[in-house]
Amino acid sequence: MGTLDNIKEIHRPNITVGYLADECRERFQLSPLNDGVGREKLITDKNLHRPQLALTGYTGLFSYHRVQVLGNTEIYYLRSLPKQQRVEAFRTLTEFDVPCFILTTGNRLEPELLEVATGRDIAVFSTPHDTTKAVYLLGDFLDDQFAAFCSVHGAFVDVYGVGVLFIGRSGIGKSEVALDLVERGHRLVADDVVMVTRKGEGILMGSGTALVQHFMEVRGLGLLDVRQMFGIRAIRFQKRVEVVVELEDWDPTADYTRTGLEDAAVPVLGVEIPHVRLPIFPGKNITVIAEVIALNYLLKHYGYNPAKVFAQKLENAIGRKARDGQSGDKSIPYFEHDFE
Repeated sequence: MGTLDNIKEIHRPNITVGYLADECRERFQLSPLNDGVGREKLITDKNLHRPQLALTGYTGLFSYHRVQVLGNTEIYYLRSLPKQQRVEAFRTLTEFDVPCFILTTGNRLEPELLEVATGRDIAVFSTPHDTTKAVYLLGDFLDDQFAAFCSVHGAFVDVYGVGVLFIGRSGIGKSEVALDLVERGHRLVADDVVMVTRKGEGILMGSGTALVQHFMEVRGLGLLDVRQMFGIRAIRFQKRVEVVVELEDWDPTADYTRTGLEDAAVPVLGVEIPHVRLPIFPGKNITVIAEVIALNYLLKHYGYNPAKVFAQKLENAIGRKARDGQSGDKSIPYFEHDFE
């Protein structure tokens, strides 16, 4: 797909507890307390749950299908109960199809409680992070896993800190523009297949695939390894998608913007992204124009819109002419003594 038409939004339906354990073992210091148990169970919800009411016996609003987080409040409550009552309270949770338990602040389950969880094939993990930090880290990880994503055929480059996504028909020169930008000191994020993920509300993150990474195909030349050729400074693994530049074959009958007073946008995964249609023809320096697009985006981001400033100057000049009766286009009323 050369454009953003017919993008298919994809949602990951689930991940396994084993995947969570493997990915978060080093990242969040998540250590198993009953290793090998319940790894095939599925996590189908990105949200976390603290089963405080369920421990007291009220399960009417128990979101058992979510990852269960046991912090100091839950652990100290269990420890305050007599042994038999403690086991029964914890067994109330395990009667449901819980994906797994995660204990925060380095807490551990008593052997009798861990035995109950193991008997129900429920994995139990512990992390040294306090509950607030653990919920933030795990929630952010699960949010990424369940976020909507799509694949776009294009080239994605960090230009002056702006994530510019080049799209267009196959063979129009997206990779060549990206390569030229890299040679000028900008950073390649992905070429050919760009994975775009919706992160939170109104934020899109772009990255390459694990297989292709920073390899690039240039027609007539073949595959290039940008990281090896230009060094680590020439790449980055992810970047926010901020501008979409659509390369088009020059069409003299088409209507292209001349002033930029109207900001065009294109929807990607439900997020409106600034969109520039850029006609190309032999001799046109697309690389420099791409740099200017990024700089212009930064100007607008910081509150300066050159098209609107020029329109205001033009309106003021017309107003003065109508008021004072001035005529002609005398842009410089007086030459100072500088005759170089």
